[in-house]
Amino acid sequence: MPSGLEVGDVALLACLACGAAVAFQGQHEAGRLESGHLRCGSCGEAWDVQGGLARLYREDAVRGTDRLMRVIYDGLPALHDPLTTVLTPLLQSVSEARMRGRYLRRLELGALTGAPARILEVGVGAGANLPLVRRGLPPGVAAEVWGVDLSEGMLGQCQRRLRNGAFPEVRLLMADGHALPFASGTFDRVLSVGGIGGYRDPARALSELARVAKPGTPVVVVDEQMDPEFQPSLLQRAAFRAITFYSRDPHCPTELLPEGATDVVAEQVSPFFYSLTFRMPGGASRVTD
Repeated sequence: MPSGLEVGDVALLACLACGAAVAFQGQHEAGRLESGHLRCGSCGEAWDVQGGLARLYREDAVRGTDRLMRVIYDGLPALHDPLTTVLTPLLQSVSEARMRGRYLRRLELGALTGAPARILEVGVGAGANLPLVRRGLPPGVAAEVWGVDLSEGMLGQCQRRLRNGAFPEVRLLMADGHALPFASGTFDRVLSVGGIGGYRDPARALSELARVAKPGTPVVVVDEQMDPEFQPSLLQRAAFRAITFYSRDPHCPTELLPEGATDVVAEQVSPFFYSLTFRMPGGASRVTD
């Protein structure tokens, strides 16, 4: 499977229980993990690898709106991207490509230089941002793109997108945005699109995004918020209410940013979506229960 983890990628993973390194025990094919377990060398906790997909999350932690949203996304993986393409201009009078371009510019991909960069997208879904991320890289700059999602259905759609081998630099795994399975300061760019408003604990998820980003790197979060300057029609108001059923007050969560966040930029990228960018000068630590 071209989008699975390579044996060498395991060194970037961290135990969800204690933060220590993990090791792979099982079968691999052409250098990519196929089946087995990722086991912590310190506390012994283990996570499954099945069909080339690592499952680095705790099922008992998936509850409330997290569980509900996963059921929804698992139920419509093949329809999600086509519906987004059709409904974005119909309901928001802006093309999907233009909306995505407005928030992806905040990743400052053009500033990446030197060694291969690592880019993380939490809530990668079917991978609609992947071609745009690649296009935004400077000529000659290589990058690994790591995509995590809690919906196996959406990851399956993303795997199909990658099946022709056009994106060999992409790694996919199942993970929970509340507890990312990476060491602190792993990624050069961090992106989360269309999910954090439905998390059971968005403040913790923001802290995790900040933790895995290298100090000073832009962290970009995108989700639903009605533009206060937009005058929606009855149809648009009803549509927005339908897609934000999970929240009584869908808004840009600047009040939940980790302590010490700097260079905060909150903006509308379309009538229905905000983009929130911030940096952590000295990095951030993992929040524990």
